[in-house]
Formats: sequence, structure tokens, C-alpha cells
Amino acid sequence: MSEQSGVKKILRPSVIILAIIAVILAGAVASSLFVVDQAEQAVITRFGRYYKTLGPGLHYKLPLGIDRKFIVPGNKVVQTEQFGFKTVKSGSSNQYENNIVKESTMLTGDLNIVDVEWIIQYRIVDPRAWLFTVHEKQQTIRDISRSVINTLVGDRAILDVMGSERSNIENLAVTMMNEQFEQLGMGINVFAVKLQNIVPPAGVQDAFEDVNKATQDMNRFINEGKESYNSEIPKAKGEADRQIQIADGYAAERVNRAKGDVARFNSVYEEYRKAPAITRERLYLETMEEIFSADESGKKPVLIDGKLDNVIPFKNLDSTKQ
Repeated sequence: MSEQSGVKKILRPSVIILAIIAVILAGAVASSLFVVDQAEQAVITRFGRYYKTLGPGLHYKLPLGIDRKFIVPGNKVVQTEQFGFKTVKSGSSNQYENNIVKESTMLTGDLNIVDVEWIIQYRIVDPRAWLFTVHEKQQTIRDISRSVINTLVGDRAILDVMGSERSNIENLAVTMMNEQFEQLGMGINVFAVKLQNIVPPAGVQDAFEDVNKATQDMNRFINEGKESYNSEIPKAKGEADRQIQIADGYAAERVNRAKGDVARFNSVYEEYRKAPAITRERLYLETMEEIFSADESGKKPVLIDGKLDNVIPFKNLDSTKQ
């Protein structure tokens, strides 16, 4: 009788109700406490509307679905999206699936086809906007990134994309993507765009290498021509300047000599006007002296007597010889 009475006391409605209430309270308390990891943030909604954002640590929320939590990566966690390839297996030796043609194949500004593989890295800077602004978040990020890269590649020649414009494309892509994500209010910030492999399609690789080699040869010949030009032109200009200087010197000498001759003639003329007969005789004597004087080799002139029929007797004008 005592056992039956004890069971009846336990199964009394009040005890059962208290037990149910205790279980409910225990479940409510258990569901209200939660822990946010160091690399995460928690967005809390109350009755379906945004309430607050919580950082790492132990937190409490209202039970029974009044408050709901959504865990998102923290603003220091780097998120990565791959384009044109994807990592199949990560670890000590990563395995990749390359040549995802629908993403990597693009048309360049000079109407060539090129395969471009790239990655973007971003952080979630506004958890509320990240959760509630855009529904298809990852697909939106991929669509905008592909649109930006296709635009930048399509504005440039293939050799520029593969060479000198590579870093410029990466920097512009970061700016353009962030502008579009900000307009959508996605709450993310792209801080890096890295171009990986940039190659022509496999079917035209050999032909492209031939064209590239020919272009390199052309540039080499142009550089050699410029080098030869730069070495010969200054030399020719120097020679031309030297000849001009010689001509200028000769012209100055001739002008100065002519001026001297004019001055000497004028002085002689002035003397001639004063005494014409004496001046004529002096000029005659000076001329004869110049004619009969020895030349540069020291040889004096010999004259033949014009009255003779034969060239035998000579008139010796050297007074030193008899």
C-alpha cells in the first residue's frame, strides 16, 4: 500500500506540471546560452528583425524563437573565390581542376582569345548587410568578379594582359569590384585580386608562340636599329659640326684676308695719289722682286733669251755664279 501511495503522489498532476515546467526552463536556458568563436560574429534577430551583432565570447539570447542567432565569419577572416580553376584537394600537395572554360576564356581588345585564371580575396565588414541584403551572395560575388575581369581584359591587347598591364588590371579590379559591392550593400571589402595563369587556348598555343616569337624578333630588330641609329647619327652630326666649323674658319680667314688686302690697297692708293710716278715704280720693283724670288723649295727661276732661235744659251740670273 505504501509503494502505491508513493507512486500516486509522484504522478499527481501538480508534480507532472512542475516537472514539465522544469524541463522547459532547462531547455530554454540551454538554448539561450551560446558561444561565439574568436574568428566569428553573431547577428541576433528579435521577432525576425535585426537586433544586434555580438563578438566572440559567451552570450545569452531570449528563448523559444524570440531571438535567433546567425553566425558569420569575423572581419579578419579572409574569404577566397577561385575563377577558371578550383581546388579539388587541399593539403601538403594541393590538387586543382584547371581550364574551367566558361569562366576563363575571354576576348582581348585586339580580338585574341585568352584563358585567364584568377582569385579574389575579401572580408565581411558588415555582418548585417552580408546576411540580409543579397540572397545569392556567392553567385553575386562571382558574377561581378567575372564581369569586371572580362571588361578589363577586353580593353587591352593580349600581350599587355600577359605582361605589362597585369598588375594594373589587378589594382583596377579591386577598385571596380568594391564600387559595385558597395552599391549593392553586400557588406564585404575586396582587398586583393590575383591573376594566376594567363595563356592562349590550348588549340592555338603553338601558333601563338610563333607569333610571339616573331613579335620578339621584330622588337629586337627595332631595338638594334635604334641602337645603330643612336650610334651613327651623333657621329654624323659631330662630323657635320666639324666641317661647318672648318668652313666657318675658312670663311672668316678669307674675309679677314680680303679686308686686309682692301686696307693695304687703300693705303697704297693714298700714297699713289700723293706721288703716282714713285708709287708705280715701287710697285713695279716689288712685283719683279716677287717674280724673280726663289720659290718655296729655294729654286730660283731661269729665263730663256727670246731673240735666240735655239734653246742653247741661258741667261743666268744668279749673280753668285759667273
